[in-house]
Amino acid sequence: MQNIEPIHVTNQQRAVILTQALPYIREYYDKVVVIKYGGNAMINEQLKEQVMEDIVLLHLIGVKVVLVHGGGPEITETLKKIGKESVFFEGLRVTDKETADVVQMVLAGKINKSLVNMLEINGGKSIGISGLDGHMIKAEMKDERLGYVGRITEVDVTPITDLLEKGYIPVVSTIGCDNQGNVYNINADTAAAYIAGEMRAERLITMTDIEGILKDKNDPHSIISEIDIKGCVELFESGIISGGMIPKVECCIDAIHKGVKKVTILDGRVPHALLIETLTNEGAGTMVVADMNNK
Repeated sequence: MQNIEPIHVTNQQRAVILTQALPYIREYYDKVVVIKYGGNAMINEQLKEQVMEDIVLLHLIGVKVVLVHGGGPEITETLKKIGKESVFFEGLRVTDKETADVVQMVLAGKINKSLVNMLEINGGKSIGISGLDGHMIKAEMKDERLGYVGRITEVDVTPITDLLEKGYIPVVSTIGCDNQGNVYNINADTAAAYIAGEMRAERLITMTDIEGILKDKNDPHSIISEIDIKGCVELFESGIISGGMIPKVECCIDAIHKGVKKVTILDGRVPHALLIETLTNEGAGTMVVADMNNK
């Protein structure tokens, strides 16, 4: 984690900073920005507080922020407390009925409401919902070997748009359901991509615990600041994108195919990374677009 020492800023410098942000505020005013937040990016409480501050600021300047969250580490911790071992298959949590109950309790309960509370404390208006509310995220069993891990079949974003119209920041936990009442554990990156696509979002920003897409996975300075779908495919074929990065980049591509204009993999360990990415020309992480020649 980076530490930022307090610095003295004069009123004139503050004015310059604000005016430099004006073009970006204008660009995103009244536009939908979906932020996926979860996993290891949520562990540090100080960083979590800064992320909530950033989201409230974006909300107050007129950005329609939708926060979609996961919470794998907390699910693992809760399962451990009840004496249940976490089992993974091809990178996904094997989810039996008992685990599905824990996933629902942790995601739709503890994590969702704690994020809502933090947003409210920082001056935002927020309401938490899950994929079960209004049967917003419909799903079916992805693979019998995984149990109640869901493949999304349909997303109805009406509950989200209703909350945005009333001036709230929707906080969405990624559990889904079918018509028989079964509850499914949904990958948060996938859910965010579907939601952003259905909303034709201006941006999808997925916050994680890595710098972005790297040319050399062992060199954090080899970050690719911007890439298109063709470039991603080439990196897949060359093996540069591998392991846990594969599903993250696939979700970026899926979101663009579904109508999202830009997708960014953002390092959630960087203080105020959201503001750096959205309100400055510096940016952070890796931005994925449809075509570099036709942005």
